[in-house]
Amino acid sequence: MSRIGKKPVAVPNGVTITVSSDNIVTVKGPKGELKQAIDRDIAVTVKDGNVEFVRPTDQIRHRALHGLYRSLINNMVKGVTEGYKKQMELVGVGFKASNQGNILDLALGYSHNIIFEIPKELKVATSQEKGQNPMISLESIDKQLLGQICAKIRGLRKPEPYKGKGVKFAGEVLRRKAGKAAGK
Repeated sequence: MSRIGKKPVAVPNGVTITVSSDNIVTVKGPKGELKQAIDRDIAVTVKDGNVEFVRPTDQIRHRALHGLYRSLINNMVKGVTEGYKKQMELVGVGFKASNQGNILDLALGYSHNIIFEIPKELKVATSQEKGQNPMISLESIDKQLLGQICAKIRGLRKPEPYKGKGVKFAGEVLRRKAGKAAGK
């Protein structure tokens, strides 16, 4: 039995979870509403302030989906109560970030600025303090969407291993390499 899948998801006060007939789980909370389609083989039940997931057989496919959907619903419950926040740091000379609403304007050392449109479900904020690297803060109730957008922003200029220049997550530890001068 899946260790993650068999743990029930606790539903805090102020959060309502409904399961439709076509296995779409809707989670409503103080910060918003999220929906997730669940595979028809996985049975979802809401009782006594808990959400439980039951798989029909021990097939590999069912075992894989069992823990997956439990994790997804748990992330949705946490998202509508607390929300998720990620911070990204721009390391490099002349790297800048600014935003006008949900339009992110990035100067990442290319010959042109990159204009990146953030989905309306996310809140974006940029900051530039003297002596510090520019920071981008992203907030959302949807963990999947937040991670996807952060990955796209990071992919615009990945941190390189020699000087560490690029877009990285705040607190991310990079594996650094010694340059050619270290060989002498």
